[in-house]
Amino acid sequence: MATATIAQSQSSPLKRVASVRELPIFAVLVVIFGVTAMLEPRFVSADNMRSIFVSIALLAVLAMGETAVLLTRGVDVSIGSIMGLSGMIIGVMFRDHVIEGIYVGTLLAIAIGAGLGAVNGLLVTLCRIPPIVATLGTMGVYRGLTFVVSRGKQVDAYQLPTGLSDWSIIGPLGQGVVPWVVVVALVVAMLTAMLFRFTRAGRSIYAVGGNPDAARLRGIAVGRVTFGVYIFSGATAGLAGILYASRLGAVNPEAIGSGMELMAIAAVVVGGVSIFGGVGTVSGVVLGCLLLGTIETALAVLGVADAWQKVAYGGAILLAVVADGIATRRWGGGAEN
Repeated sequence: MATATIAQSQSSPLKRVASVRELPIFAVLVVIFGVTAMLEPRFVSADNMRSIFVSIALLAVLAMGETAVLLTRGVDVSIGSIMGLSGMIIGVMFRDHVIEGIYVGTLLAIAIGAGLGAVNGLLVTLCRIPPIVATLGTMGVYRGLTFVVSRGKQVDAYQLPTGLSDWSIIGPLGQGVVPWVVVVALVVAMLTAMLFRFTRAGRSIYAVGGNPDAARLRGIAVGRVTFGVYIFSGATAGLAGILYASRLGAVNPEAIGSGMELMAIAAVVVGGVSIFGGVGTVSGVVLGCLLLGTIETALAVLGVADAWQKVAYGGAILLAVVADGIATRRWGGGAEN
């Protein structure tokens, strides 16, 4: 009884910290949204809201995979390049009429991304290369292969299926603010939340991130869990690749996925996922995506230079990491279910 009480008292502060972290994110989001709307009324137009939601949807899909990796004390900086290579391969296949159906292309993009993620997982688990080093290496390889596959040429809109662009325009209620791309992102987020909360695999992810040695003593296959999260991260990046083609209506080898790894990691860390593993929620990550997506659009609408937008993302990461470090030192690490 005493042990249970002590365990509860140790876990409760972590849960309260994770909960409190989400409240400031929401408050800042409301302030930024309100101030921008007052300074520039077209910020809240239907077309702009749809653009914001579609942009955030891409970021959220990427962030779900990155969340799983960070929860295990890892990091995947190759997700932008996986997104680019997967989307480019599918775009070329559409252009060359290797495949025709959009849903076939989507499944292939997910499979390609999962395969590329599996390479990352093998490097980390089998070769025991530190995650940052392994994924930095594959980031360069995958980005280079994107240009090899495309031969440096863009896949134009007329070479893609006509219905693909409609995913970013039309939704369940017709043409409006919530197109299908946003619905897909919401489904991915909900499935990820269910995975973390209700499945053994999800509990194992938190356990591995909270204390790998203790997880091994409990019979958890740490290597298998780690390998799995990199596959999941790659799969979500692959899905983001074809969603990018829908949003832009074309696939450019230089643009697709470029810098998206920074945005995804920023959203995940700002959303309250600990860089030390084992702590974080999907709801917090979604709020982090909303915040950074809103900042991006607000700066663009207000005419702020692109360079300052990058400063904002970098500053968000630094502030979140500092806050996370302070919270960890004060309350300690641990798994959160």
